[in-house]
Amino acid sequence: MDKKPALQTNRLLLELISESDGDFIIELVNTDGWLKFIGDRNIHSEIDAVAYIKKILDNQNMIYWTVKLKDTKSTIGIITLIKRDYLEQKDIGFAFLPDFSKKGYAYEATNAVLNFLIQHNSFTDILAVTISENNNSIKLLQKLGFRFETKMEIDNEALIIYSSSVDELLRAENLILSK
Repeated sequence: MDKKPALQTNRLLLELISESDGDFIIELVNTDGWLKFIGDRNIHSEIDAVAYIKKILDNQNMIYWTVKLKDTKSTIGIITLIKRDYLEQKDIGFAFLPDFSKKGYAYEATNAVLNFLIQHNSFTDILAVTISENNNSIKLLQKLGFRFETKMEIDNEALIIYSSSVDELLRAENLILSK
C-alpha cells in the first residue's frame, strides 16, 4: 500500500504524521482520555515527541494519519493502522483532543481511512482494540460496522477486540464510500 496519500472529507484533511507534529503529539498523549484508555507514553518534551514520531515512521507495521480541520488546518486527532504481534490482522484506532470529541470527526476520519483501504484492496478483515470502559470508542466502532470478536489479556490489560470485513463494512449503512 502506498503510504503517501493525504485523504480528505468535507471537513477534514488527513496527512501522514511527520516530525513537525511534535507539539500536537505532546498535547494528545497527555490528555485524560489518552492516559485513561491508551496509557502513559512518557512524552513531555519536543525531544520525546520527535523520538516517538520517528519510531512510528520507522516501523513498517504502523501508519498514523493526523486529522486536521480543513478550514483552520488545526490538528485535532489521529487515525492509526497498526499490525500488532498479538493480532492476526491490522487494527484501526483513533484518538482526538477533548475539544473535538462527540462532533463526528472521529467517525468521519476513520471512515475516510477505511474507504481508502477498501479502495486499495488493503485488507479483507480489520480489527479494532479497546477496553471495556471506553464506551465512546465502542459506540463508534459499532456505528462504523465493527462487531465484538473476543476478549484477550495482553501485558495484564484486558482488551476487547472488534472486527469487520470489507463485506461487512460495505453493508454497514453508515459507511460513506467516496466515488
